Amino acid sequence: MNADGCAIPLLRDADHDQLLFRQLLDGETGSLTYLLGDGSSGEAVLVDPVFEQHERDWALIRELGLTLVCSLDTHIHADHVTGSWLMHERSGCDIALAANAQGEFVTRALNHADQVRFGGRWLDVRATPGHTASCLSYVLDDQSLACTGDTLLIRGCGRCDFQQGDPAQLWHSVQQHLFSLPGSCLLYPAHDYTGRLVSTVAEERLFNQRLGGGASKRDFIGTMQNLQLPHPRRMDAALPGNLRSGRPEGTNQEEPWAPICRSYAGLPELTPEWVVHNSDALSLLDVRSKEEYEGPDGRIQGSLLIPLPELPGRIASLSKQRPVVVICHSGCRSALATKQLLAHGITRAANLRGGLKRWGDEGYPLIVGPQPGASNPAGAENRTKTT
Repeated sequence: MNADGCAIPLLRDADHDQLLFRQLLDGETGSLTYLLGDGSSGEAVLVDPVFEQHERDWALIRELGLTLVCSLDTHIHADHVTGSWLMHERSGCDIALAANAQGEFVTRALNHADQVRFGGRWLDVRATPGHTASCLSYVLDDQSLACTGDTLLIRGCGRCDFQQGDPAQLWHSVQQHLFSLPGSCLLYPAHDYTGRLVSTVAEERLFNQRLGGGASKRDFIGTMQNLQLPHPRRMDAALPGNLRSGRPEGTNQEEPWAPICRSYAGLPELTPEWVVHNSDALSLLDVRSKEEYEGPDGRIQGSLLIPLPELPGRIASLSKQRPVVVICHSGCRSALATKQLLAHGITRAANLRGGLKRWGDEGYPLIVGPQPGASNPAGAENRTKTT
């Protein structure tokens, strides 16, 4: 079990020596986050997490059975707030940022040529200032890929007109520390707004409209000094937030009604163990058919039956005074029902993780037989099913 009470399935790539790599997009800001995991040890790092996507990212880490050892930012972002502090609070992982950024709550201040290890793998840290004074790029140990932040974007680069940006410095950073990598090295930027998700060093040397294809340092500086771009609209909130490593100001946050685990699909879920110990304060809603509810798979004592096809017409009859935990055999139909409840304003609703199958596998009792008051076939009786 992990820190928030969710069982970890320990799902990893079939080849345990293989790198596990995931690219995650925040559509609102065009921000790209990267999860890299060592298939042998299960240790992982997260690069450039987004505050609002914390639940999604944490669910993926949990579902893949990874242990997060470090959350890294490539720079102090101006268009979104990092999720590093939230990840640290959830997992105890390090918060890593360039030492010269002087960020609060940073547990690992990084300098050029440092290494960030996760299991048997590591990222080489390269100082690549120019977009900002504290930009870093992270190059995988075998130089097969690099996370370039805003230093090098696909067919472009980050602006240089705030946070001590310097076009001459940016030119040097790209030419010396990124274009010097093997041509086959995959480049993963921190942002893209048009759906371009990956490039290579060879491509950018040839086709980057600012830094490649025969462009000179003089051309580049002249271009960057005349962009005249408006400041990012979230800059006033993002810069101070990122200097705090994403830690929210103040502590007046509403307490959650339950230790919700969100799946990578975004579904709120609760474990059987928690439901067992809190069932007196919950409404347990079973959305199977009547035949299943009274059949050999059994049902949870005190649960209310509303078959899934009938639920849309009966949601209004459900009380909003008690939280609702939704149940089916495996958690599939109940997931759909949970989404319907949330869409109709029942905000304290969650799916029973793993359904009745997991409930029974964990040894919790089930009632088998017709509901009290129903006409029993000859010889039929209610009984408790245990495993």
